Amino acid sequence: MTQMSPNAIAPDAEMIEALARAAIAALPEPYRAAAALVALRVEDFADPELLEALVIEDPFELTGLYDGTPLTEKSVTDQPQQPDQIFLFRRAILDEWLERGDVSLAELVAHVFVHELAHHFGWTDDDIARIDPWWE
Repeated sequence: MTQMSPNAIAPDAEMIEALARAAIAALPEPYRAAAALVALRVEDFADPELLEALVIEDPFELTGLYDGTPLTEKSVTDQPQQPDQIFLFRRAILDEWLERGDVSLAELVAHVFVHELAHHFGWTDDDIARIDPWWE
């Protein structure tokens, strides 16, 4: 078992973002280039209004969220409303990571990110499994 340094600090938003960017770099083309165009935001928790709209009482239950229009629903005639974006919620991710204890933080961040990216691409569960073999 690896021991944690007594001087270790909790992974910050920048580290979570770096892990998500590494997940983008690991995607096969043509997904990598398209994924890089989706805005990435890391926040501690989803805001209370969002949680209420999603009928989620515990902010630790939401690790990520895609906000945008899936590519499968876009038209070249659509006027852009706002950028497509993926939110990663740092505290909820860290909580799940600690509870699980059987995956690295990089693996969990990549999994949450790819799951949210799947909404952008309109992927099926089979598509997700080919990109993110989480269940293996």
